[in-house]
Amino acid sequence: MKTIYLCLFFLVGLIVKTFAIEDTLQLNKLQNRAFKSGEHLQYKVYYTASILYVPAGEVTFDATLEKYNEKICWHFKGAGKTYKTYDWFFKVKDLYESYVDTMNMLPIKFLRDVHEGGYKLYHNVTFKQEQHLAISTKGVYKVPEGIQDIMSAVFSIRNIDCSNLKIGQKVPFKIFIDDEIWPVYVKYAGKEKVKTKVGTVNCIKFIPYLIQGALFKGGEGMRIWISDDANRIPIRVESEVSVGYVRADLCDMQNLRNPFTSKIK
Repeated sequence: MKTIYLCLFFLVGLIVKTFAIEDTLQLNKLQNRAFKSGEHLQYKVYYTASILYVPAGEVTFDATLEKYNEKICWHFKGAGKTYKTYDWFFKVKDLYESYVDTMNMLPIKFLRDVHEGGYKLYHNVTFKQEQHLAISTKGVYKVPEGIQDIMSAVFSIRNIDCSNLKIGQKVPFKIFIDDEIWPVYVKYAGKEKVKTKVGTVNCIKFIPYLIQGALFKGGEGMRIWISDDANRIPIRVESEVSVGYVRADLCDMQNLRNPFTSKIK
């Protein structure tokens, strides 16, 4: 994905492309135990072209329970923007929203409104999961069972049981984005400690395979660390971009569902 926000699975976002899909886990069979209504996560995004990382923008994720089409659904929202002092280099102002079935974590509605440099896009998708259809701004598309959008995938991934994953094992799923179906994965890369402004945190490390875009390079140039506790919060993301590197660090968290036990100091 192009945007700093999205590749935060981003975080994410997490638009990744696979060479070999291993049918080991399915996101549509997961139950939510990682977050609750009212959760708010905030990240500071840094950029460097040498050694010093400079604050460039921020990203927020919110999860709420709301009524959509007379049904209580998860409403996931992700917003990313660059600071005004950084807009001259590459201005980003993105908004992603998803309404998701609470029973199976599958998307019902997806909205995408992005402004990245000179690139602008508005995308509106309605999912008919039982009919295996995605109705977008540009047409009607046949999609496979269990199809995800970006935001539903971000929050679903947090509920994966990592206890039995082996180093190098891929977790596959399918995403509908830009009117295309992408078989994607994240690769399990073990556990590490990460120091951030919220403290030192025991983390689980993943590596996505990125599709090359205007900002991000393709390949395995990104690293994602999530908290090694029941919340599975993304703690840090680092990635190569077209010029230099970006890093996103968790700087604030509110209304977590579970104790933040991965913090060690």
